[in-house]
Amino acid sequence: MGEFIIKMPDVGEGVAEAELVEWHVKTGDPVREDMVIAAVMTDKATVEIPSPVNGTVIWLAGEIGDRIAVKAPLVRIETAGDVGESDEAQPIRISQAPVAETPKAEIAKPVLAATTPAPAPAPAPAPAPAPAPVPAPAPVPVEKPIAAPSVRLFARESGVDLRQVQGSGPAGRILREDVEQFLSQGTAPAATRNGFVRKTATEEIKLTGLRRRIAEKMVLSTSRIPHITYVEEVDMTALEELRATMNGDRRPDHSKLTVLPFLMRALVKAISEQPNVNATFDDDAGIITRHSAVHIGIATQTPAGLTVPVVRHAEARGIWDCAAEMNRLADAARSGTATRDELSGSTITISSLGALGGIVSTPVINHPEVAIIGVNKIATRPVWDGAQFVPRKMMNLSSSFDHRIIDGWDAATFVQRVRTLLETPALIFIEG
Repeated sequence: MGEFIIKMPDVGEGVAEAELVEWHVKTGDPVREDMVIAAVMTDKATVEIPSPVNGTVIWLAGEIGDRIAVKAPLVRIETAGDVGESDEAQPIRISQAPVAETPKAEIAKPVLAATTPAPAPAPAPAPAPAPAPVPAPAPVPVEKPIAAPSVRLFARESGVDLRQVQGSGPAGRILREDVEQFLSQGTAPAATRNGFVRKTATEEIKLTGLRRRIAEKMVLSTSRIPHITYVEEVDMTALEELRATMNGDRRPDHSKLTVLPFLMRALVKAISEQPNVNATFDDDAGIITRHSAVHIGIATQTPAGLTVPVVRHAEARGIWDCAAEMNRLADAARSGTATRDELSGSTITISSLGALGGIVSTPVINHPEVAIIGVNKIATRPVWDGAQFVPRKMMNLSSSFDHRIIDGWDAATFVQRVRTLLETPALIFIEG
């Protein structure tokens, strides 16, 4: 017998370690060649690690959530021959979403050979049956247990029926200690008078994988960026009418338009007047980088968590092109096929919860960017037109800015320009 050691592969991008997010085997499991044995995560990519040999797992490096250094031993497999260690050419598989568990190889059950049964010995006389043990008498419920008012209150708050508690005080009086002893025995509390039962169970969930990456990103953004959030309402009535008309006349190869492609084009025009908003800030070096290219990140909810696919060069795309690229990237992010390049490099981000967008939000800036535009839901509201109230389709924009780079006046001016473009959508299509 020999031992094969699988080491943590170098997944590129100069990373020194990767987070263990999934084990597909446990110690003692048989494995076969090409069977996925683990999944690790670096950045926002999940990497599957298959076994290059057949054998049995005899050691695993750590638990879910542990960080394993590149080239450190990850798995030890007992094999039929002496095959040594994995090399760096070991194949890996990269995806964006949690990988489905690979079925473990089934262990064949041994088949016992049939044998001729030996003659059964003559039955011995049955011994006299032992007397059955007498169970301890259970506490006899009484109509009105004897207990002090403070004990009754404690029992009621704890969901305990005093009729089920054996009292240890004089004349069977129930003491607080008796109720505590009853609870410590793990006896399920009885329903309270209103029929509800108190629940005390807790569950600890370790933060791992993409969820931990999101948490780290949020801590980085909120701890290093002083946010200023500016909220403005926008009359979307005209744009919604235009959008409905364009969707009704669209070609079969065109994606259905949502509000976001119009907002993307409005951002491009507003950024041309205020380029400081389309920037990234290296706060360690104290350098602001203004970008002529407008790479718009679209915050997208996926089964694995929040990701931000990037529509690159929105300044060079029309409405239909923006819609098509946004839909393509969203599908790739949700299916776990988006590449690292498609999930990085944004210069400004849009955050939208669609119909769940609420009235106001406080979006967190996607570090190291300096601005994020939050889209709230569209709702029909009465609006005073100077003579009467009329129904209008209104939407709030909740936008956050890095207050180190963007002053409040500049933030308000930028949002007001976006508002004007959305309320007069013909301006979005006018060049220059």
